[in-house]
Amino acid sequence: MAVQLDAIRKTAERVAASHQLEVVDLEFQGGVKFRTLRVYLEKDAQARAALAQQAAAGEVDSEVLPQGVPVEMLSGITHEDCAQFAQDFGTVLDVEDLIPGAEYTLEVSSPGLERKLTKPADYTRFQGSLVKLQTFAAVNNNRHWQGRLIQFEDGILTLDLSAVKQKGKARKAVSEQTVTIALTNVEKAHLVAEI
Repeated sequence: MAVQLDAIRKTAERVAASHQLEVVDLEFQGGVKFRTLRVYLEKDAQARAALAQQAAAGEVDSEVLPQGVPVEMLSGITHEDCAQFAQDFGTVLDVEDLIPGAEYTLEVSSPGLERKLTKPADYTRFQGSLVKLQTFAAVNNNRHWQGRLIQFEDGILTLDLSAVKQKGKARKAVSEQTVTIALTNVEKAHLVAEI
């Protein structure tokens, strides 16, 4: 009774598209009894662009757009979006029996301000943002880096290390103000909130 994550992801993307949403990430955790499927959503590119235009024109309520947070970092998703998606997606999961066996918990939310960066488009979109990452292989004798993503081109990330105070081995490894890291060497990465 293995869970087919690819089939679940495709179904989630199909349901999300019908709500003008995009699936950012999907996780399935737990054992036999306590299983949890987490789906992280954001508005699709068209809806995010409309939110950015409204923010630029000053037409967005301060409750929708928090102060001090760049618009490109917001997912634009609401509680209602999550609830509607969860209801529709949960129904499809149960009807198609994509998660066989015992019960599971479905959690749907925004990816948050410190969202994971999982695909090349994320690195392009969030150029200029602070990121924290871990590499598979050491770069300058260090696997943990934090800095401002100043460029992503041809699969190579360039981080400005002077944007944050470096800690631990990174402080010793910093002889330059920037470091370049191949995307294929990035084990995990996420944004760092600047508020």
